[in-house]
This record gives sequence, structure tokens and C-alpha cells, in this order.
Amino acid sequence: MAALLLLSALLLLPLLLLRLRLWPQLRWFAADLAFVVRAMRCKRALRARALAAAAADPQGPEGGCSLAWRLAQLARQRPARTFLVQGKRRFSYAEAERASNRAARAFLRARGWRAGPAERGGGGGAAGGAAAAPLAPGATVALLLPSSPEFLWLWFGLAKAGLRAAFVPTALRRGALLHCLRSCGARALVLAPEFLESLEPDLPALRALGLHLWAAGLETPEAGIHDVLAEAAAEAEEPVPGCLSAPRSVMDTCLYIFTSGTTGLPKASRISHLKVLQCQGFYQLCGVRPEDVIYLALPLYHMSGSLLGIVGCLGIGATVVLKPKFSAGQFWEDCQQHRVTVFQYIGELCRFLVNQPPNQAERGHKIRLAVGSGLRPDTWERFVRRFGPLQVLETYGLTEGNVATFNYTRQRGAVGRASWLYRHLFPFSLIRYDAATGEPVRDVQGRCVAASPGEPGLLVAPVSQQSPFLGYAGGPELARGKLLQDVFRPGDVFFNTGDLLVCDDQGFLRFHDRTGDTFRYRPELSGSFSWTRGLRARPDFHSLVCLLLSPPGPPNSPSLSSCAVTPLPDLSCSQQARRPWPLAPGFSPLLSDRWKGENVATTEVAEILEALDFLQEVNIYGVPVPGHEGRAGMAALVLRPPHALDLGQLYAHVFENLPPYARPRFLRLQESLATTETFKQQKVRMASEGFDPSTLCDPLYVLDQTAGAYLPLTPARYSALLAGDLRI
Repeated sequence: MAALLLLSALLLLPLLLLRLRLWPQLRWFAADLAFVVRAMRCKRALRARALAAAAADPQGPEGGCSLAWRLAQLARQRPARTFLVQGKRRFSYAEAERASNRAARAFLRARGWRAGPAERGGGGGAAGGAAAAPLAPGATVALLLPSSPEFLWLWFGLAKAGLRAAFVPTALRRGALLHCLRSCGARALVLAPEFLESLEPDLPALRALGLHLWAAGLETPEAGIHDVLAEAAAEAEEPVPGCLSAPRSVMDTCLYIFTSGTTGLPKASRISHLKVLQCQGFYQLCGVRPEDVIYLALPLYHMSGSLLGIVGCLGIGATVVLKPKFSAGQFWEDCQQHRVTVFQYIGELCRFLVNQPPNQAERGHKIRLAVGSGLRPDTWERFVRRFGPLQVLETYGLTEGNVATFNYTRQRGAVGRASWLYRHLFPFSLIRYDAATGEPVRDVQGRCVAASPGEPGLLVAPVSQQSPFLGYAGGPELARGKLLQDVFRPGDVFFNTGDLLVCDDQGFLRFHDRTGDTFRYRPELSGSFSWTRGLRARPDFHSLVCLLLSPPGPPNSPSLSSCAVTPLPDLSCSQQARRPWPLAPGFSPLLSDRWKGENVATTEVAEILEALDFLQEVNIYGVPVPGHEGRAGMAALVLRPPHALDLGQLYAHVFENLPPYARPRFLRLQESLATTETFKQQKVRMASEGFDPSTLCDPLYVLDQTAGAYLPLTPARYSALLAGDLRI
């Protein structure tokens, strides 16, 4: 009898939860619980490793920083296991340990360090040139290198020598390069020999900074530049004492990684020993196993490549196939050749792959899991449909951030979950954000307001000892706006990610837009609206409501039909004013919802346009228009071969699927989209280039509201737009 009652209760439980509206959340409880248990096990394992390192012999290799002791552990536990593959070169964990030990000793010579007769007997002089002062413990050495094994040996060697590495983006030159070196306080620079020619104009300024200058391999001698690889090759391969790299605190900075610089000069994000240790658990949280082979084609100066890709691989002791530069045409052949099972992506890489013509190599691959961030839902579906069966695990995180999410349920289009279990372990919140002011919305008590389900909210995370925000190298003004005070209670501090996310009623998080990318368009006050503004100036009119009547279908010229005026209760107002006033023919005001100045997410507009079969890539951004408030939407388009641009179909698609305020006012046709070296679309640069046909060589088009079509943006139309004669 008791069993029957229990069975009945279990059968009725889903109905009760559904009635209480708890089922959408609780149906994923098992998956939430499983991931939290995995995360807790991962944290315990990392803590145990750190405690073992703290208790180890300080003179031994396993008593140093997390990179030093983890590599030493793997070299002892699985010396023959392949750690790194690049082209035809393969390196075991033991070989990686020995190569990084030699690099560490070369850098220690630049510190003036001597440990005994063996060290005094070899090498030859202070590395990096006699003109520069010896490197102090904890000094910063900048690496300007492509992705290669030598990058890793030098990075690991710097860590073992108690020096900080700064990963400089390889495309930087002139002022931007000098800015990065100054901002992180670099005392030395290691550069690739193939960059010497392009750096020739910068060398006098680099020497003026008093830097140690090294090259990672030199075929011909260069004045004032020493070959760090040759110096390292002359060193012994025995481990260096761990006490040289052991941090005083896990919060100490051990590395600088520069932001992408899409909104200004790059900033040097401080990476702590704690963050490096936490990144050892990345692949474990993603379900990657030690026997997996990981394909990594992301630049090592980027967090995704170095901390998540390389350090995450060290965390589980797997094998990584390192590609200096991503090639969509070579990808599947590489995966077949090296028997790749895990692929780490940035969203654009997956789009490059689905846009490739089919080939034989993409069949029969061994990839079971793709891990990364920035994958759009439409590309996700095409990627899985074409290259499956495989799983996609989308993640979210920032280089300098203190919050990360994992889409462990594999829900298409989501970046993670906002379950109470997950937020108990990794706390964060979504709060309301006002795009007009660029600030969070606060209530009358001055506290932030939580976003409702389905409402875009600003992602923030509390700053604590377990999830700190170290900021950037340089002045405190660089971190202005990144910390929010008194968010939910007096005195609390939250990190501001600058990203808008949406949490649906089932608890899934979806990326909405960057706060700086969302545009808000308010057209020029003209025609009947100028007349409306004049009416509002009358003291006896309390409010004025304009009614817009538009016929079904695409309107060529929507008209304002009437205007209702409400008088102030204590002021006189004629009966004539209280009735709707018919307007004279010819008034053609702008649409009311555009007048409201709605916020527009560039990602949503891009997804709508990418549904057209003749468009291969779309970049949406906002541009200022003279005489108009806010920014108008502009779309940079790349055609899918062999298609041609169909402006009629594009206009009909935009009109049908986007509200008036979100429709791009300008189109720019390009051969390829401008991206950063980490494959992020260049929105700020594109916005700064504007839409002037006299300065841009790309074909430009403008949305002509009167004609109801996209028309070529000629110099004459551009002049008409500036004069206010062309209505967009």
C-alpha cells in the first residue's frame, strides 16, 4: 500500500510542479546537479595540487608556481605522453619540461642568478645585452611571438624563473606596441625574427626604453639583439629551484594578457596565479579526457589560446595540436592526420568551416566535442547538421573577468545556465541596464534592479577573495566603470562585464549584445514633429499624443492622421483643442516606434540578415547621422559565392522581420569583413569609417523611406541626407 502511495505521489509530482510553474527550471535539475558535483570535484583536486606544491621541497621543481609544478608532475607521471604537436614536430611532456628548464636558466642569467659551479661554468655572459640592467625578480618580459612550441618553452621558462610574461598581440607596431610595453612595465622583449623587418622603425624607440632585446632564433647577427634560443640551448636541462617562482600570494600577478583594443588602445589585464590554477580545470569541466587530442588554432597571446587551451590541457595531461594560423581548407585534413577528438573554437571559426565547399576529409573525422565561445545559433545548427554527430559546448568568459558560464546541457544557442545551484557555486546576476545613459537602472534606494526572465540584463558578478578582479596594469582610471558599488546592498562590489545576456523562463542564458554595440536610433525632429514640439510649448497643453495610422503592407509614406491634446486641469483650453485635429495633407512624420528610440541588439539584426541565402557574413554596427539623435544601424555584407546582391529581396526580408527602428539604414558591400586577430568583428573601426561615399571605395546603399527600397548611396543622395532632404 505504501509503495502504491509513493508511486502515485511521484506520478503527480510533475503535474504539481507544472501548476506551480517550477517544472521549466526543475526539469534540468539532474544536469545542474551533475555539473556542480563535477565542478566541486575539480576545485577539490586543484586545491589538493596547490597544497601539495606548498608542502613540497622549495628547492625542488614541484615547489614553484602552478605552471612549474604541474609541468614537473606531468613529466614525472607520464614522461613519454605527447604534449604538443605542430606540423611534423612532436614533443613529450618530458621534452617540454627540459626545454622550459633551459629557457628558465637563460632568463635567470639575465637576473644575475647563480646556483653553483655548474651554472657558473656555461652560458657566457648576461643574456640580452650588456647595455641593459639585470632583470629584477618579478620583472616583466614581453613576448612578441607567433604560436609555436618556442612560445611555450619561453613562457614556461619565464614562469620558472620568477618573471612575468606579457603576451603582446603580434600585429601591434609603432605607437600601439610602445603603449603596451610601457603599460605593463616591460623590462625585456622577445620577438620573432620574421618580425624584425616590420619592427625596424620601432627599434630606436625600443632601445630608448632600455629593454633587453632578444630574438627567438637569429640566422644573421643583429646589433643589440641576442638569440635567446641559442642561449637556452647552451644551458643545463635540470630543473631550477621552485622557490624562485613560488608566489607570496595566489593573488599576485604572474602574467599580462592584453585586451583586443577594439574600443581603444589595448589594456594589460592582470592575470593572477589563482586564475592560472583555475584554468587548469577548464577542460575537466568541459568533459575532456586525458586521452583526447585537442586542436588549437587560436593565438597564444589570447586567453582562449594560452590559459584555456594550453593550461587547460596541462590540467588533464592531454595532447594539443597547435596550429600557428587557422585554415578552414586545411582543418579537416589536420584533424584526420592527428586523430583530433576535441576542437577549441571561437564562433567565427565554425562559420568559416560551414562556408567551405564540401570535401572528402570532413567525413569520417574523430571529433566528438567542440568547445568555445561566440557561436551564433544559426551557425551552430549548420555546423552540427553538416559535421555531426558531435557535441558543442558553448562557454562564456572574459580575460579580466571573474565569472564564467558553461552550456553543459548543450542547449542550442545558450551560453550557460542560471540555476540556483550553479549561482551558489559561481555567483552572478543580471541587472537592468539603460542604454541611453550607459548605466544600470537603480531604484529609489539607489540599488540595482534584477532583470526579469526574457529581459536583456547586464551581467555582473560579486568581487570576492575567491573571484577577484585585479584590474589592469597602469592607473586606476583604466578600470573605471568595471566595478559597480552598492549593487544590491550597501558596500557590495560587483564586476561589470559590459555584456547583456538574457535568461529565459527555463534558466538558460543567451548572449544578447555588448553594451557598446547596442545602438539606439532617434530620427531628426522635423515636419509634424517640429509642429508637435511647438504645441507642447503652449502652457495650457499638458500632453499631446500623436496617432499613427498606416495601411497594411510596406508603406511608402506613412501619414500622421490626428493629434489628441489634453489640457492642464487648472488652465483653460478651448473645446477645439480638446478634439483631434486633422492635419493638412503632406505631413509625413517618421514612424512612432522609431521616435521612441528603442535599443537595438546588433547580434539579433545580424541573425535576421544571415538567414538570406545570398549573404555569407554580416556585421551590424551603429553610425552617427548628422541631424539625428543616437546611431543608425549599418550593415557590412559579404556575399555568398556565386550569388549577387538582391536589394529587393533584402528590403522585403528586413521589412518583414525587423521592426522599423532596427532596420539598417545603410549597407556596405565588402569582399571580406574586417576582424581582429582573434576573429572578432571590427565594429568600432567600421563605425568610425562612417558612410561617406567620397571616402569609402566599397559599394554603399541607403534606405530611402519614400521609395521603400535600398538605393545606391551616391554623392548626391549623401548631400541630400546631410541637408535633411532624404528621409531615412
